[in-house]
Amino acid sequence: MSRETINSQQWVERYSDAMFRFALLRVNDDEHAEDIVQNTFLAALKAKDSFAGLSSEKTWLFGILKNKIMDHYREKKKNQKYGMSLEDYHDPCDSDYDGRGHWQSFSFNWGMDPEKTVVDKELLLIFSGCMNTLPQKLRQLYIFREVEGYNSETICSALDITPNNLWVMLHRARNRLKKCIEVHLLEND
Repeated sequence: MSRETINSQQWVERYSDAMFRFALLRVNDDEHAEDIVQNTFLAALKAKDSFAGLSSEKTWLFGILKNKIMDHYREKKKNQKYGMSLEDYHDPCDSDYDGRGHWQSFSFNWGMDPEKTVVDKELLLIFSGCMNTLPQKLRQLYIFREVEGYNSETICSALDITPNNLWVMLHRARNRLKKCIEVHLLEND
């Protein structure tokens, strides 16, 4: 299908639900997610003539959406103090390590085949629920780094944090997710 045959109404019909879910996962606020998707469509409409067709329209629109999400956080940083400090995130999960950074006890044996785990819907539901238990800022950092794959410099700049804060908070987010998943897996046994 050529790009000339697709108009902005077709974009909305085809991609708005997926784009909204994508944005909502990253900003965790319905209104902001809706605004970001609308801004994405407006930007795409303005840049429609520059779309070279080197990727699918969906890929092109989601690329714009990702940039609008980062713009949202940059704007948020400008308008309020969004800085984070390590002291804001004391985490009881950190007590799993001794003074040298080694595990005090061995980790839970998950007893799963890695290939099966990838497609295991139950685990995905548990993971999603555990993501929702993370504090908003830890959740955002985790999504930017582990889901979106943004580099540290981009994340630190957008959220006004130091690289050390980023890595410590990512470590804490991973630990919380691990513990939450383990608890749910034990409950289901």
